[in-house]
This record gives sequence, structure tokens and C-alpha cells, in this order.
Amino acid sequence: MKFMEPKVSFSEETLKLSEKIISHYPEGRQKSALIPILHLAQAEFGGWLSVEAMDYVAGLLKLKPIEIYEVATFYTMYNLKPTGKCVIEVCRTGPCWLMGAEKIIEHLEKKLGIKAGETTTDGKFTLKVTECLAACGNSPVIQIGEKYYVNMDVEKADNLIQNLNEGMRV
Repeated sequence: MKFMEPKVSFSEETLKLSEKIISHYPEGRQKSALIPILHLAQAEFGGWLSVEAMDYVAGLLKLKPIEIYEVATFYTMYNLKPTGKCVIEVCRTGPCWLMGAEKIIEHLEKKLGIKAGETTTDGKFTLKVTECLAACGNSPVIQIGEKYYVNMDVEKADNLIQNLNEGMRV
């Protein structure tokens, strides 16, 4: 079988950063760099990981593609399809569920006109449910990017969506 050039590749800057990350691990232990390299790939390739992007990462780390797929499909922080400009993640683990996360999810689905796992037709919002955002004492919790919104309820979720809509241009 003839080697084929990847359809995707990192920019020169991102490639240098990935090489620096990989260099922190001994030869034969490149898999240890997988999580940060997947973050780089997701940022570099439009906020999600296509099969081509994951295959590219496998080549960089000298791993089998299945090793990349296993990690990318396990963690909710990786998107396996295109997402909206704003990804809203609602924790649904026990404490958040007990405090009303399911009501918030149902409300957001109606308000945005999508189901969890989908993106609005205007490309503004993707709604995801996730497991444990590690803020149980302040549940229910919503995460958008690196920011947590705690002690949420339906009214606060409405205000959050309104504020995001007002501040977002697509």
C-alpha cells in the first residue's frame, strides 16, 4: 500500500508546539502527549476532530488511529462533528440532576429548537450534556468554553442565552 499525504496538517506554529509537547515524553511514550495534541488539533481544525484530523494526530504520535479514536470518543471535551460558535455543556451527573439539570436541558432544547448533541440552524449554539464538571457543590452547572455558570435554573439559563445572543455575531 502506498503512503498517502494527510488531507489535513498543522500550521508551522502548531506543529512546533506539538513537537515541543511530544518532547516532554520519552521515546516510545508519545501516547502521553495525546490529550494536549488533540486539544491543539481541535483548535487548529475548526473546533472539532474529523477522522482525517485524528488520523493526522495518529501519524504525529506514531500510534494506530484506533488509539486516537478511543480517547476522542471517550472524553466529552472533544467534538466529533462541527459545532456552533458557542458550545453549551450542561452537567447531568447525580448532584446536578437532583438539583434540576434535566429541567434546564429540556428548557434549552425547546428554547434553542434543538436536541442535546445538535447545533442550531444559524450555527450559533451547540447543546451538549456532559458528565461531571466537578462543581457538585454549586449544581446545576453549565460550562461554556472555560467558564462555569453555577447554581443554574431555567431563568438563569434564559438570561445566559439572551446575553450570549446579544454579544454574538455570526
